[in-house]
This record gives sequence, structure tokens and C-alpha cells, in this order.
Amino acid sequence: MKAESGTTEELSTKDKRHTIHPWADLATASTKGDHVIKRGEGYHVYDSDGKRYLDGIAGMWCVNIGYGNQEMAEAISKQVKELVYYTPFGAMTNNLSAELGEVLAGLAPGDLNHVHFTTSGSCAVDSAIRFVHFYFSALGRPEKKHIISRTESYHGSSYLTASLSGKAVDRTYFHYISDIVHHVSGPNPYRRDEGQSLREYCDQLVDEFEKKILEIGPDKVACFIAEPIMGSGGVLIPPPGYHKAMKKVCEKYEILYILDEVVTGFGRLGQFFSAEPEWGIVPDIITTAKGLTSGYQPMGAVIISDRLYDRISGSNAPKTACFTNGYTFSGHPVSCAAALKNIEIMRRDKICEHVQDVGPYFIKQLKRLERYEIVGETRGNHLMACVECNISGNKAAAEEKDITAAQTVDQFCDQQGLIVRPYEALLILSPPLIIDKAGIDEMVAILDSSIEKATSALRSKGLIQ
Repeated sequence: MKAESGTTEELSTKDKRHTIHPWADLATASTKGDHVIKRGEGYHVYDSDGKRYLDGIAGMWCVNIGYGNQEMAEAISKQVKELVYYTPFGAMTNNLSAELGEVLAGLAPGDLNHVHFTTSGSCAVDSAIRFVHFYFSALGRPEKKHIISRTESYHGSSYLTASLSGKAVDRTYFHYISDIVHHVSGPNPYRRDEGQSLREYCDQLVDEFEKKILEIGPDKVACFIAEPIMGSGGVLIPPPGYHKAMKKVCEKYEILYILDEVVTGFGRLGQFFSAEPEWGIVPDIITTAKGLTSGYQPMGAVIISDRLYDRISGSNAPKTACFTNGYTFSGHPVSCAAALKNIEIMRRDKICEHVQDVGPYFIKQLKRLERYEIVGETRGNHLMACVECNISGNKAAAEEKDITAAQTVDQFCDQQGLIVRPYEALLILSPPLIIDKAGIDEMVAILDSSIEKATSALRSKGLIQ
């Protein structure tokens, strides 16, 4: 019998027949069952069968103010009725784009006062690199174009940003830019050498970075790009002093520092931007997206310092000064309305202060899970965390049995109504920022139960002795 239109079976069939998902496993995409998420409220979502899930990943690091916010819906609706779109190219703008640019400049640290709007985090990072290339070429130094990124980083899925990203598992059958993109080791204190202190580990990473610059040639390296905390790579938190030390090396060789705050910006670490309050630096450029609109509309932005912009604008502009980069939907008025309302809600409801309150509680509660033999480490900062599974005993690299452990935990979490993000041997967590201590307790309780069940299942299969 044909499934009724709109049922889970019907929707899943349509989806598998026609839609290619990001990061889809093409070997199983046409047969594997789908989660059809239909509704959201607060920090929970509901599938097409009505089952409720605690959303432990905020959609994709982004639904910061939670689902179903009526103020946001009304702001978007109002703007659609007033002005749905107008071109942002050249000297054209719209009133909300102008207003949002000023607001973001006010939130950004130091002299980062110039905003270039994009449509996503990938586009923001891509545009930041294009600005850097434009900048040095405008100064008569076109050879200064090489980019240094890090292993286990993620910066997007455009041709350029996928090349910058350093997660080996993501590099499949695509082509990647290799002539001007270089990688150094990303910070992963869990996998540092036995007996090595965090200070020694930090010095090792900084030394490797400086050697890479000298290998390429300081006159050729344009910029270094880094996530404050490496998100989808496993919530990898750098050792103390890392960002300050890396920026000092950049300043020594006139290399621009791009801080990719696409994930960490807009409250995830308890600040609108974490650069200065959390890491003690003012980068040359910040990229942002995701939490900028809390996922209610697609949007990203590049925020650039006065000291860069002033050197290539006005009387300092090169003969042909047209910055030929941007998108049809840059500064889209509906997205701007969503971003402005999002910032208004976050400020009024003291969302960052709330994260500062519940974040340490979240990390403390997760630590309880380390009593299980399949858990190697729990780590995190405020509402950005990870549970790393390790049953192999190998801290140098995850083995297949470690990955199986994480996948097994994920399956039990799903059964019990918790969405986590499994990646290799990792279970990544980033709930909506409005989550309260009761929600955190629910999350940790489901994780606890799921890890216990997974431990028994893995032991029965002989993967744990």
C-alpha cells in the first residue's frame, strides 16, 4: 500500500530519491532511514512521528536562542512585507544592512570596524582570504599569498575553504588547492606526548608554526587562520597562551591573523566574540556566521580592522580599487532583520551571562562520564563540549574500535531522545544557549545511560575485555 502523503515514510522516500545531503554517505544514502525533523520548540525538536529529542547540537552549532522564538518570526515576517530584497552591489545598500554593520563593529574587539556581509560561514572565510590577497596585492606584494591553516580544522566547504580545512577524514574524492595552502599541527592536548607539560606542548606547536613560515618564506606567507577552539575537529582546546604566542609570531613576519569565530561567536563561549576576553588577542580579521542569526536566516560576515582597510582605501587605494567580491544576497535585509533581532534578544535576556552561569556546570557534569572505561576524555568550554571514546588504549590516534564505540553510544542516545554529533571516536555537543540546568541534567543522564548500554554491548561483542 502506498504511504500516505506527508508521512515519515513518504517524506523519507522523496528525500532519498531527490536530495543529496551535505556529508552524505553515498553508499547508503538511498537506503538508510532518515530523521525527518518537523518542529522545534526551545531546546527540543520533534520528528515527523512526533518523537521529541533534546537537541544537543543546536541544529549545527547555530540555533543559539532556541527554536520557535515568536519575536524572531515576527521580525522576519515584518521585514519580508516591507522590503524582501535589493541589490547590495556598488553604492547600493539597505537600511538594516547599514544598521547591522554598525552594531557588529561595536561588538567586535579593538579596531575591527569594517564589515563585509556574506551568506554563510564558508563564504565568510572565503571572502576573508580574498580580502587578504586583495590587500597584499594592493600594497604591491602579490607574492604574499600563502595561507597556513591547521590539521583537524574546519573552515567551510567551498573549493578554497575545504582546502583550508584539515580534517583528513573529510578529504575524499574532491580536488584541493595545494600550492598556496599549508597545514601545521592543530592543538590536541589529549594526544600530546606522554609526560609533556601543556607549556612544552604549546612551545612545540608555536615552534612548528615558525619553522613552516621560514620554510615557505615570510615574504610569501599572507595569513594564518585558526578557530579559537577547533569545533567539528573535536572541540580541541589549545593550551594556555597558544593564541597569544601564535599572534606574536604573525606580527614578527607581518602575517595577518584570521580568527574564525563562525562557531564560537555569539555566545557559545559566553561572549559575543571570544577573541579578547577569552584569548587575550585582537585579530586582524574575524569571520562569523551561525549564531549571528541563531540559524533563523542564512548569513555570515567578515569583520576587518581599520588598520588594514585604511591602507588600501581613500587616498591610499590602488589605481583599480574595485573589491570584486560579494554575493547576490550579501546584507540581505531579511537576514539583517534576523541578526538585529537576535542580538537584541541576546542582550535583553542576558544570554551570554546565562552561558557563563550554566556552561561551567555543563562541563563539570560531563566529567562524571569519565568513570566509564570506554570514555577517554570529556572536554569543553561553556556550551561547547566533546566526549572522546577510547577503548583501544591508543592515545596517538583513534582506532576502528574507538569509532565503533562512539557510534554505538550515538545509537543509544538517539533511541532515548538525545541528538549528538558523532564524528570518528567523538561525540560533539553544542546545545542551544537557552538550555537550563534541568536540560543539562537530562542531556548528561541520557549520555550516562547510553554509555552504560554501549559498554555492555561492546563487551558482548568482545571489543572490551
